[in-house]
Amino acid sequence: MQLRRWQQSVIDDFLSIRDSYKRFILKAPTGAGKTVLAREIIDRFYEGKKVVVLCHRLILLDQLQRALNKGRRVKTLKISDKGEAFKDYDILLSTSMRARDVLEDAIPKADLIIVDEAHRVSPNGRGYRRIIDLFRDQGKRGAHFMGLTASPERRTGDQRDQLSLAFDAIIDCADIQDLIEEGILVRPRYRPHFIHDLNLDGIDVSSGEFPVARLTDEIIKSSMLDSAVRAYLDERTKVLPIPISAWFCPDIRVAEVTEERLKQTGIRSATITAGTPMRERRRILAAHEKGEIEALVSVGVLIEGWDNPDCNIIVHMRPTLSKVLWGQSIGRGLRSSPKKTECVVIDVSSNWTTFGPVEKLKWTLWSPPRSFLQFQNRFNWIGQQQDDETNPETYLLCKNEIEPGVACSHIYRKDSFDGDTCPACNKYAAVDIYKAQKLNLTINDNKLHNIFFSRVPEIYESLNISVWESLEDNAWRTANDKEIVYLLFCLAFVKSSSHVAVDEGQYWEDTLKTEAEIRRELIDERRYVAKKMEFDLSWLADGLDSRREVRTLQANFGVSITGPVLNALSRPECEAKYQRAIKITERIVTLGCSPKDDLPYFVA
Repeated sequence: MQLRRWQQSVIDDFLSIRDSYKRFILKAPTGAGKTVLAREIIDRFYEGKKVVVLCHRLILLDQLQRALNKGRRVKTLKISDKGEAFKDYDILLSTSMRARDVLEDAIPKADLIIVDEAHRVSPNGRGYRRIIDLFRDQGKRGAHFMGLTASPERRTGDQRDQLSLAFDAIIDCADIQDLIEEGILVRPRYRPHFIHDLNLDGIDVSSGEFPVARLTDEIIKSSMLDSAVRAYLDERTKVLPIPISAWFCPDIRVAEVTEERLKQTGIRSATITAGTPMRERRRILAAHEKGEIEALVSVGVLIEGWDNPDCNIIVHMRPTLSKVLWGQSIGRGLRSSPKKTECVVIDVSSNWTTFGPVEKLKWTLWSPPRSFLQFQNRFNWIGQQQDDETNPETYLLCKNEIEPGVACSHIYRKDSFDGDTCPACNKYAAVDIYKAQKLNLTINDNKLHNIFFSRVPEIYESLNISVWESLEDNAWRTANDKEIVYLLFCLAFVKSSSHVAVDEGQYWEDTLKTEAEIRRELIDERRYVAKKMEFDLSWLADGLDSRREVRTLQANFGVSITGPVLNALSRPECEAKYQRAIKITERIVTLGCSPKDDLPYFVA
């Protein structure tokens, strides 16, 4: 089989990757061809050797069986299977929960373990935990643990349930932009709308996500569905060759209302959920692939393991705090097919303004506790663009009334259209979102970065350093909670490595090593940090700039220890220290620091 350029590049580099890492993730966008890559890796490097392929859903097992079976000795493990692993086959396919005894026999014998949709790996879960422990403790010498996913990140603050406990590195094999240029994927065209009467502010998100029942209530009583259908009727006339759409809903109630509304407009539609019988599901999916069903309304089942290259419109009706869910769902519409020129993404859930375009998403093996809280600000990404140092962008919200009391609500970038007229309604009645939503009152990553690298050198020049350096004990002893956070950041900046990491594994190895050193120093000095529900960057900015809550003693002592580092090192080295310091501070603040610390990388 002729490999795609990115696949061939991975094959060419695979021996080097394998020599460098024992446990790694190959990241490539949805639709790039990760299963084909896995098959080629097995054929080229593991012919006649023992391979275990794991996934979490039966439908994915069916796909893997079809992809790997031809010309190979493959077995799909059944729940009731017993006996010795690899007795008359070389490749074992299974979920993480099937036939425990057979899997426990297979893992120590395997030369390669592949995990499909690797973001699902839970190092603290019932299924994968025993597999990870078994591979670590009894794995064959020279064996490898390889994940495949488009979104290598887990939405959890549990420090024992992080991807970095299962994998050492993310190998970025291909990005969406490269695959668009190669014609493997099509370009997404976003049509985001802000639904003014969708109230998410009072919803408890302590679980890390909007509770479905509350979310559904708010959606049904809002104008979200009206806006979605209105935008869809407009966009469906513009796509080629015919409109084929997927609608993502949070639950069955929203899906049923959506399907009924679509049918009222004359659009052939059907709903598919986890409860849809397999035979009926296959019938609906086949009809959708043929274009007999135009709109496929789904609840949770199309995020993974579903492919219809002809799908050219995605309608997102599920507000989420999960970057993974957003990225996976939009990726379902980006596969290329004949005459398909783009995929229109109609977002009425404010996910685009929260996370940004899927082609610009960044991933990490480690998520700090309650990191999802930043996404409560449904204009999180737009605020970051305005504060970008190198290329600030302003976004507009159209207020034009298309019907009495009904605003267009489309969001678009300023200076992208003649006279800044709205591309959806062709009127100019827009407001600057950054100013209207007072996003400039929120300190985000870009703004704090600007403050740190401009203010610290200025303040440092004016200080009598010998005086302030002698006040360390006093600064810590008298500090309040916010001042402790500020001092902690300054300490982390001084102690962090200035080495520019070449990969995710090295970054976290350096960062967690420094965090452990700082925790030891804090505990030895009895400078404990109370666990907080969230980490606010404005606490750092206050000490560096406004100083309303961080007093002069703590503020100037912090500058007295960070200033010399800025003067002594290059900008790239300082950038590396700064990024690690932010991460270390966030982790210590949200986890706390005390003599009771018991973490995978530090036990007090």
